Amino acid sequence: MKTILQFVTDRVSSKKGTWITLGIWLFAMIVLTMFAPAARDYQVTSIESLPEDAPSVIATEKIEKYFEGNEQIPGLLVFKASTGEVERTDLEKITNQIADENISGVEEILPIGQLPPQATENFYSEDHKTAFIPLNFHPSLDTPDIDHALNQIHTIVENETNLVLYVTGPAGIAVDTTDLFTRADLVLIFSTVAIILVLLVVIYRSPLLAIIPLLGAVFVYQIVTQILGIFGKAGLLMSSQSVSIMSILLFAAVIDYSLFVFSRFREELKTNDDKYLAMKEAMRGTGLPVFYSGATVLAAMLILIFATLRDYQNFAPIFGTTLVVIILSSVTLIPALFTLFGRKSFWPVIPKVGDSKVKDTSFWSKAGHSVTNRPKTSVIVVGIFIIISASYLFNLKYEFDLIKSFPEDMSSRVGYEILENNFEAGELAPTTILLESEDKITDTKQQDFIEYLLEQELVADVRVDQKNDEATAITFSLTFTENPYAEETLDALETMQHNAETILSDNQINGELYFTGETATSVDDRSANTRDLILIVLLETILIFLMLIFLTRSFKMPIYMMGTILVSFGAALGLGMFLTNLFFDIDTISNRVPVYAFIFLVALGIDYNIILVSRFMEERKKKAVKEAVQVAVASTGGVISSAGLILAATFAVLMTQPIQLLFVFGFIVAVGILIDTFLIRGVLLPGLLVWFEKDRNTNQVKSDN
Repeated sequence: MKTILQFVTDRVSSKKGTWITLGIWLFAMIVLTMFAPAARDYQVTSIESLPEDAPSVIATEKIEKYFEGNEQIPGLLVFKASTGEVERTDLEKITNQIADENISGVEEILPIGQLPPQATENFYSEDHKTAFIPLNFHPSLDTPDIDHALNQIHTIVENETNLVLYVTGPAGIAVDTTDLFTRADLVLIFSTVAIILVLLVVIYRSPLLAIIPLLGAVFVYQIVTQILGIFGKAGLLMSSQSVSIMSILLFAAVIDYSLFVFSRFREELKTNDDKYLAMKEAMRGTGLPVFYSGATVLAAMLILIFATLRDYQNFAPIFGTTLVVIILSSVTLIPALFTLFGRKSFWPVIPKVGDSKVKDTSFWSKAGHSVTNRPKTSVIVVGIFIIISASYLFNLKYEFDLIKSFPEDMSSRVGYEILENNFEAGELAPTTILLESEDKITDTKQQDFIEYLLEQELVADVRVDQKNDEATAITFSLTFTENPYAEETLDALETMQHNAETILSDNQINGELYFTGETATSVDDRSANTRDLILIVLLETILIFLMLIFLTRSFKMPIYMMGTILVSFGAALGLGMFLTNLFFDIDTISNRVPVYAFIFLVALGIDYNIILVSRFMEERKKKAVKEAVQVAVASTGGVISSAGLILAATFAVLMTQPIQLLFVFGFIVAVGILIDTFLIRGVLLPGLLVWFEKDRNTNQVKSDN
C-alpha cells in the first residue's frame, strides 16, 4: 500500500500532476452536478428502524392478515378552548365538514355527531377545556400529502370555530419532523462553514489557509451529494438525520486531513526551496497516516451494515461513500490545491528555507518535555480524570419518547403534552394484543383472559377491539397506568411477552400472543439497540485494532492506541452527560446517542493517535524513545490541537439543531474530541510510550526521573 500511495502522491505533487489532478476533480464535479440527481430529492423523514423479524413487526403483519385495512397512519386532533369549554357543537361542525369535503388521504374520523353524549366523554378532559378526536390517514400517503390534508383541516377549524388545534400522533410528528429538517439543513451547512472559516483564520492568521481546505470540502460535498443522488435513484433510502450528520462528518474530516497535509508541507518548505519537491516529501511522510486515518473511519462506518436496526444500517452506504471520496481527496485534491498555491498559502507568515521547524518555546514542545520527564505522573493524573468522568455512566438514563426531544413549541409536542396532562398517560398509545387460537374463543374465556391481563403489572384497562368471524383471532387494546414510553412500562410489557406461554396455559388457550403498538415497538428497539451496541463496539474495536497492526507492524502499539481511545470514549460519555445535565437540564438521552458517539469518537479519535504514533515511529528510527516522543508531540501537537478544536466546534454545530438527540450527540462528541486532542494524544499516549517502550540499545524501561 505504501508503494502504491507514494506512486500516486509523487505524481500529484509534480507540476503537471497538480493540474491534471485539479482538472479531474473539476470535471467530475461538473459532470455529476449536470447529470446526476441530488441526494436531497431522495431524503425521507425517517426509516422503519426495526427489522422484519422483530416481534412487534410480525404482530402488525398478523393483525393486518386477520383484519385487512387495519394498518393506517393515525393522528390525533387536539383542541383547546381559547375561552370557556370545548363545545360538542364545534366538534360536530369540524368532523362533519372534514367528512363532507372528502379530504384526500383521510380514511376515517370519529363521527362525534353520531355518538351519544355519554360515549364521547372519554374524549374530553375533566374541565372540558380540552378535547381530542382520532383520525386515520391512508397508509400509502407521503408526508407532504399528510401535511396538505392537515392544512385543510386547520383551515376548517379556523373558519368554523374559535378553538386552537394541535395535531399529534404519528401523522403530526411526521409532518413536524420533515419541517424541522428542511429548515435545519441549510442552517447546519452555513453554520458549519462559518465556524470552520472563523476558526481557521483565528488559529492560522492566513486567509488562504482558511479558504483552501473549505474549497476542497466544497468539491467533496458536491460530488458526494450527487453520487448519493444516484444511489437514491437506484433505491437507497436516506434519512434526513443521516444526511445531516454526514454533512458534519464530511466537512470535519476534510478539514482535519487538510491540516495534517499543510502542516507537514509547511515543515518541508523550510527545507526545500521547490514547492513540488516539498509537497512530495510532505506526502511521503504524512500520506500513509492520513490514508490509514480515513480508512479506519471508513471501516468503522461499514461495520454498521451488520447492525440490526435499519437506521444504523442506513449510515453504512451514506457514510461509506462519503469516506471513500474524502480519502481520495486527502491524497490527491488537497495536496494538489496546496501545491498550486505553494508558499502563498501561508501568507502573511510565509515559511522560508532555513526556518526552525519546531520552536523549543512552543506550548507543545514544553508539554512534550513535561510528559516525557514525568510519564508515570502524567498517566496517573489523566487516568484519575478518566475514571471520575466515566463514573457518571452509572447515572445514565434513556429516553424512549422521541417527541420529548423535539422543540417545546412544536405543534405535535404541544398537543402530546396537552393530552399527557389532561388524560390518563397510558391512553396516549395503547398496546394492541392479538390472541390467535387454534380453537374458538368463547365469551367466557375472552372475559377470563381480560381479567387475567388486568392483574398484570401496571395494566389499567383492557378492552376488545376486533374479532374475526370464527372467534379464533381477537385483538385487545391494553392501556398501562404509566406513560407508554416510560422504562417501567417497557419492563412490564417485556415481562408479559416473556410470560406469554404461561398466560395462555393459565387461561387454557392453545395458541399464540402477539404484541404491537408504541410500547411494544420501544421494547423491540431497546433490545435491538443493546445488541447493536455490543456488536458494533466489538467489531469496530477488532477491525481497527487489526488495521493498526498492519500500519505499525507492531502488536503493542495498537494496544496503547485502542486502549486510550476506548477509555476516552467512556470518559466523554460520562462527562458529556454530567455537563448536559448541569448546564442544559437534560438528564436523559436517546439510546442512539452512545452508539453514535462510539462510532465517531473511536473512528475520529484514532486519527490523532495515528498521526502521533506515525511521527513517533518515524523519529524512533534515529532517536531514543524519550526524544522521539518529545519530537512527535512537539511536531504534531500544534496541528492536532487546532484540528481537534475545529473538529469539536464542527460537531458542536449540531447543538443548533432543534432535536435533542442531535443536540446531546453533538455536545458529547465535541467533549470527547477535546479529551482526545489534549489529554489522550497530548498526555496519556505519550506517557505510556515513554513508560513502557524500550530503546533498542537497552533493556531498561524508562521511568520518572
